[in-house]
Amino acid sequence: MKRWLIFAAVNIAIIITISIVMNLIFAFLGIDPSYMSGGKLNYETLAIFCLVWGMGGSFISLMLSKKMVKWSMGVQIIDPNAGGEYGELVRTVHRLAKGAGLSKMPEVGIYPGQELNAFATGPSKNNSLVAVSEGLLRHMTRDEVEGVLGHEVAHIANGDMVTMTLIQGVINAFVMFFARIAAFAVDQFLRGDDEEGQGLGWFAHMGVVILFEILFGMIGMVIVAWFSRHREYRADSGGARLAGRPKMEAALQKLRAGMELNRDGDPALATLKISSKPSKFAALFSTHPPLEDRIQRLREMRA
Repeated sequence: MKRWLIFAAVNIAIIITISIVMNLIFAFLGIDPSYMSGGKLNYETLAIFCLVWGMGGSFISLMLSKKMVKWSMGVQIIDPNAGGEYGELVRTVHRLAKGAGLSKMPEVGIYPGQELNAFATGPSKNNSLVAVSEGLLRHMTRDEVEGVLGHEVAHIANGDMVTMTLIQGVINAFVMFFARIAAFAVDQFLRGDDEEGQGLGWFAHMGVVILFEILFGMIGMVIVAWFSRHREYRADSGGARLAGRPKMEAALQKLRAGMELNRDGDPALATLKISSKPSKFAALFSTHPPLEDRIQRLREMRA
């Protein structure tokens, strides 16, 4: 309950912050903040409105990404001077980070969970976090773990967090923009030639906007997912360069084995956000390429 309250408070703070910034921008530019008045649509105001909300929300989420995952997933940051298995984990990440040319070492954390999973997050290359699940450390060999870590460090070195935030922000802005134009068109169609005709009421108008946002949002998800899959291939390539192709391929092979065992009901080997061969339709929305394709790409690189 505490985490959900914090999550709600953060989102409310984001909404208030963006609203204040948006009103300040409109006041500075001397623009009427209402993008639809008098039966007409102000495209300039609407564009600013959608850009501020679409990009602003994405970048505020990026700025808070490290703090959010720490409390939402229970990530425990490992002391860089720790000994044993956890200390070796930190030293491996830092070695890979130096090999990738990072000037500031990422924080390294571990979180509870039996799935084979790891992720990188953070607002910039110099303010990043690499976290792995307990299950990944338990079920993978040292070389396989290094392959996974190389992949995550490559994400940081490639600036994938910022890149995907930019892409998501632009898509958000376009979705909001075209959803409101489409809703306005529906309103004008129902109103007909009579300016005093019965169009959509406020609640009905917002309902239509939400419906179009869902529709356009699904199209936007396909675009974002395509970019994400492209970045995953790049991270595999970077991980192979940093940790070595055999370790990167071994890690992917273990993930694929985990997927196959999980189909037989072994919850300890479930993988998150990493897809096996999905259906053609589901593949459009997958943020990660199929493991078989990723392994094949690595083998082609070696050839």
